[in-house]
Amino acid sequence: MAKRSGAGSLNWRVTFQTRAIVQDEYNNDVLGEFADVFTIAARLQPKFGTDVETVTAARLAALQPYNLTVRSCAETRAVTPAWRVYDARKGMVSGLPVRFWNIKTVVNPDERGQYLEMLIVEGESS
Repeated sequence: MAKRSGAGSLNWRVTFQTRAIVQDEYNNDVLGEFADVFTIAARLQPKFGTDVETVTAARLAALQPYNLTVRSCAETRAVTPAWRVYDARKGMVSGLPVRFWNIKTVVNPDERGQYLEMLIVEGESS
């Protein structure tokens, strides 16, 4: 695991989104559009590693995996792979994020609860 260098390494602003539960015309609960939940500082690193086959396959499919590191708090511990995250600095255009990633996994790498790492993928449909 990479050595953490403090708050200075969290140099991105990202916004987490989850799908709202709405009711259709028959009063059934269905998934609605993504809605912003919270914005937080994060570190975003492209995924390069020893698993060359997986990284190469992702690139051939025009997908780019990243490691996203955030501080552990009540909000970030609630995040699941059903959520997505977008670049808060680039924002949204016409109600859609300019750059967003789907969340694949959420782990506590140091098992001390200080940081959470997420494997996220850019280029996948939601």
